[in-house]
Amino acid sequence: MSRESWKIFQIMAEFVEGFERLTQIQPSVSIFGSARTPPGHPYYALTEEVARKLSDAGFSVVSGGGPGLMEAANRGAYAGKSPSVGLNIRLPHEQHGNPYQNISLTFQHFFARKVMFVKYAKAYVCMPGGFGTLDEMVEALTLIQTGKSTRMPIILVHAPFWSGLLDWFKGTLIREGVIDKNDLELLSVVNTADEVLDVIFRYYEETGFEASEAEQEIKLNL
Repeated sequence: MSRESWKIFQIMAEFVEGFERLTQIQPSVSIFGSARTPPGHPYYALTEEVARKLSDAGFSVVSGGGPGLMEAANRGAYAGKSPSVGLNIRLPHEQHGNPYQNISLTFQHFFARKVMFVKYAKAYVCMPGGFGTLDEMVEALTLIQTGKSTRMPIILVHAPFWSGLLDWFKGTLIREGVIDKNDLELLSVVNTADEVLDVIFRYYEETGFEASEAEQEIKLNL
């Protein structure tokens, strides 16, 4: 077998470990944000507050497991009542695991890690961040838009940070006809930790946290 063929077993191992260890964390919320934002920054404090309130409300909190706002998310959850989960990734620079994780997994492959972020999530919370945060946000939007994942709240925190991107969505993507105006209803924009919880609970007041058989099938085939 070629080296590429042997990689199949490494990829399989990442999926198996992820599925086995993360089935216990439901319900959970995945939080994304910049690896470059240091402690003491207002975004760090806000992320920590969001995660602590989610944890105390009964949600496991899942982050990328690294520094910056990932650390803030794990730190807030670690101080709360529910598990703090880190899905770490091996990178040549920037990524190192933070110490605030009850459950920690390390991935070689971004695509396996991304499945774990979405498969068990009841909501996505996007704090200010760079390409990685944008990637996760657009991935979730695409999966939901195309019916490959069940719908869930996708929450952008700190409106001034996201306003330019949303203006571009409205002024270019909708105007050019490459997305529908209703697609933006998949997004909520808030500024406070309490608003994050309000969006999530308001959404699930109507649908309930228990997945239907159809939703379970969609998640199984994600």
